[in-house]
Order: sequence, then structure tokens, then C-alpha cells
Amino acid sequence: VSDFDWSSIDTSHLPSSYKTNSWQEKELLQLADHFNEQYIHLCPERKPLFIHPVNECGVQKFVSTTLRPTLLPYPDMYYWSGCASFVCDYLIMEPLKCPITPPSSLYSPTTILKYQRGNCFDFSVLLCSLLIGAGYDAYCVHGYATLEMCSLDLTQEVCPRLRKPPEVPEEEDPNKYRIRYPSDPQSQFVLQQKAKEKEAESAQEQEIEEEVEVEKPKRDRLHGLRVHAWVLVLAGKRKVPETFFINPFTGDSHSTTDESFLGIESIWNHRNYWVNMQDCRRGCKDLSFDLSDSFCWEIMFSESNKTPEFTTESPKKDKDDTVSDPSNVLEEKGEIDMSFEMPLSWVAQIRISSKQYVNPFSRGKKVILYNKAKQEKWAAYVNGDGLVERLTVYADSDYTEKLEVKEWFKHREDLLYMREVNKQTQLITDHFLPGHPLLLKAHSYTSLEPETGHTVEFYHTARGDGLWKRFESATEMTEYFVGRDDFLHMRHTEFGETDKKMEKAGVTAEANPRPIVQIKECFHRNPEKPADEDIEERVFMVIDDVIQLTYHLELHDTIASKVVFCRVIGREKREEEIFLSRENTVQYQPWSSEKHKNMFYLYDLLWELRAEQKDLKQYVRDSEAEV
Repeated sequence: VSDFDWSSIDTSHLPSSYKTNSWQEKELLQLADHFNEQYIHLCPERKPLFIHPVNECGVQKFVSTTLRPTLLPYPDMYYWSGCASFVCDYLIMEPLKCPITPPSSLYSPTTILKYQRGNCFDFSVLLCSLLIGAGYDAYCVHGYATLEMCSLDLTQEVCPRLRKPPEVPEEEDPNKYRIRYPSDPQSQFVLQQKAKEKEAESAQEQEIEEEVEVEKPKRDRLHGLRVHAWVLVLAGKRKVPETFFINPFTGDSHSTTDESFLGIESIWNHRNYWVNMQDCRRGCKDLSFDLSDSFCWEIMFSESNKTPEFTTESPKKDKDDTVSDPSNVLEEKGEIDMSFEMPLSWVAQIRISSKQYVNPFSRGKKVILYNKAKQEKWAAYVNGDGLVERLTVYADSDYTEKLEVKEWFKHREDLLYMREVNKQTQLITDHFLPGHPLLLKAHSYTSLEPETGHTVEFYHTARGDGLWKRFESATEMTEYFVGRDDFLHMRHTEFGETDKKMEKAGVTAEANPRPIVQIKECFHRNPEKPADEDIEERVFMVIDDVIQLTYHLELHDTIASKVVFCRVIGREKREEEIFLSRENTVQYQPWSSEKHKNMFYLYDLLWELRAEQKDLKQYVRDSEAEV
């Protein structure tokens, strides 16, 4: 129930066009009345047309002149989605006073914008004015819809943010005469397990469907009678490929076959008015929207020399003759010029300031309840942290047990634009736009304390090292790379425990780092190198002072070559010393390689590995610091 008193609004400042009618408007009202009289005579079972309700000043105005086509100077308002989103966010929805009859008044879009509230007809007129101004072939629709659509009840609907994209069916191979090779053998046991899993999933889906059926409300006793107004956009202009509806309360587009729309009485734009003559017992599914088809749509003012079935000749003629003998209409075909030029709109120019556009929410924020989900919206800069939208997913329809929370941000210095919080696992995932100082793309964590489990994704194309993902916990760190010249794609580091005595003494983590136990690197195949010289995996066992190399396989090989450099037992390790002998070098080579038989080559290789191990340890420390 609306808590706003429209009778108390001040109309003294409104222009004279709001308070009086010009001679063209008076003639228009006479023609509309005459059309309505013949419509009632020929279609007595139909509901009255919504033609000329009174405006905020109590003056009758034809509905087409209430539309004021306007193109606003904002990029989003050039598209239907931006216009619809603004209207549904800016205005507060008010239900019709009587749910089964259209309103007796239709206020100007300027007044509706000023007080930021209105019914479905007010929403539709404002939205249609913006769409026509943006170049769309848009029309206001007077029709009938379901209780949920008329009352803006979305508690049975899935939130648009949670809807899954439609699956694209796989195209079948047109060559049905191709050679069919025998399929790979499959385990009967595995097939049986998959069948059981499918049965369990189908049973679970059936239970969910039964729950949903239980949650569905009882059938509306006014089903099919509830009046609603929405917007029709015809295909053609602005490269619109297909005709569709827009629900002004939500800003969502709907197919013309949507079952929520139950029928249409009439439509109008800023130039004309059409009455639907088609059967709506199956809703809008079978309706044709070819407005030039006089069998489907009766036009009020002829746009050509063709005379409509319901004439709009001057009412000064003998009405009794016209009513008693409808055939007079056909006899007079071509003798009367039925073309009529619609008067200009009586509405003042629609203006929306940049402040109104940026902050469309009159109550500070907007809350929408969906099926087991709640969506909250704020204007930009209202919240100090840049929060503009929050979606909370619940386990029940009473909105008590939270499962997941998603938040969207704008204009943040750290370029954070979305945060996901799993309330069951307490896992938080932050998503960042390109341009972050650390080139962050996503960051998953349960706590901002170090060594508590962090997964970080990067914009790897902007990084010099090609790093795209890093996972760190208290005992290990794994990094993944893409597009590196050295073909490195994974680096795994294992850590030992820190010195407990130094922790108790209050020493910082930088002064008491975790000891590095092992570093393992994996490489993709380099086609420019022979397989026995192309390293696939290398492991640096730092504490044990062991280096292990594993080489790639050729296509016809099954066992890889390996080289292991071990510490010499009984020999004290000295800084910057390389000691190599056949005792501390283990080789396994299925095929011959002259290089690996040369001790000088192995000595140079070990020297390079020692230097790389030192650099790797420093790189790991830098990665820890970055996390």
C-alpha cells in the first residue's frame, strides 16, 4: 500500500500545457471518444480502453501525448538496458488502487521523476519516452499479467546474477557416411557407477522440484484479470533482431511468449494508438505484432488512405446512423480522409541531472528479494569502501542461513571490483581489475595473516616472469607460469618449521624465515633441443644438498634419463666449492649421450645448477615477501 498522498502535491508551478488543452488536443479527445463509442458498440464484451485519463492537474490528456521522446546525454541511456535499469532503480513501485482496472489518472513523466514513484503505467510511459528518444520502436502496453509481475514479487524467481547461461547444443557431424572406428573399451563397473550417480542426481532434482512445488503460492483468484503495463520493443530499428517485452518494474527483457504476460488490450506510442483484436486465451504466445495487419490490430488514426473498422470521423455527424448500420463505415471508405496529425506532447522537457543519474536510489539503497537470495544496491560513492552491490545467497526461503555473499565495488584505488565470501568454509576471494601495482587478478584466503593459505592469480601477460597463479601455505608454495621462454610451467617449494625459540623471543618473520627444504621445477618440451638434453624436471634438495635432473622422453621411449648430484659422505661442505667425482654423480641413461659421459660437461652443469639454486632461493624469499 502506498504511503504517499498524491493529492497533496503542488501543481501551481506547472506550465499552462498541464492545465489546459489546445484546440488540437480538444479535437483529438473528440475523435478518441468517438472511436471509443464505436469500440464499445462493436465489442461490448471487451474492457474499456485506456485512452484519456486525467493528469496531475485533473485535465484529460490523450495517452500518446503524455509520451515525451527524450535522449539523455549519458552513454548508458542510449541503450534499452541502460534506460530500463535507470527507471526501475530510480522510481519506487506503487501498486494500482484497483488491481483489475487501469488507473483513472496518468501523470506526466516530469512529475513522476520529481517524486520518484509511480505505478506500472507511470513506469512504462517514462521508459517508453526514453526508448523512443534513443531511436527504438517502442510502445506502451496496457494488458494483463500474473500476480507476481504486477506486485513485483520476485521471491519465486532466480536472481539474474545466479542464472546459468544456456547450454549450446553440440552440432552433429553432417557426414553420416564416415568410417566408424571401434570405440575404446569401457569398464562395465564404471558405467554402472555412473548410472547410479545419474539416478541419485535425478532423485535429488526431483526432491528439489517437489520442494519448489510446495513453496509455490496458491492459484491467484484474480488470475488473468490483473491489469499491468509494460513496454513493447519491435524488431527493426536500432538493429533489434527480435521483438521483446520490457518489464518496467525490473528492467528485464522478456520474450513475447513469456507466460507471465496474459493478454494485451491496447498499445500506443507518441504517434498513434492500436487496439488488439486477437484472441488472448493462450496469453501473448500466439499474438502477431505486425501493426499494419488490420485483422490483428485496429489503428485509431489511419496512417494511410485506408479507413479503419472503427471510424474516427467527427462526432457532429449522426451517431445513430453509424451505430445502427456499421456497414456505413465500409460505404464511406475512401471518401473521408482519416489521417490525423498527433499534437505535440504537453509534457515539459524531461531532464535528469548528473546527480540524479549517478545516485538513482531515493532511499539510499535498493533491496530485492529473490528465491533464497537477497540483492542490495547502492549508488557509487555512497559507501566509503566503494560497495555498490551485494548478493546474499541463503539455504532457506526465510533468509536466515547464509551460504554465500558476493559484493561488487567501484572506483577503488586498489582496483578491487568483486569479493566472494563462502560462509560455510569462510573462504574469501577478491577479484581485481587490470592495473593493480602487483598485477593481481584474484586473491583467495581465509585470513590475512601470512602462512595461512593464500591462492593468488595474476595478469600473467603483464608480468615479466609469466607467473599466473601462486598457492602458499605454512609448509609449501606452488607457482604456475605461462608463456615463458625457458618453458618453465611449475615451481614447487617445500618449507621446514621455523625456530620456535626465536618466535617466542618476538623475532619478526623476516628475521626468522622458514627454512627451504626443497625446490622442484617442471618444464615443457623444447622442440629445438634433443630429448636427452631437454630437462623436464629438476629438484633442488637444499638441506640434503642433492640436485636431481630428469629429462624429457622421445616418442618411442618409456624411461627417462636422469642425473643426480649428491653430497660426498664424510666430506665437509665448504662455501663456493664444487666437488665432483664419479662417486657423487649418479647417471641413468637408456641411450648414449656423449655430453653426459664427459666429466667436464657435468662439472660445468653442476656449477650452473649451484648458481641457479642460489638465485632460486632468493626468488622464493621475494615471493614470500610479495604474498
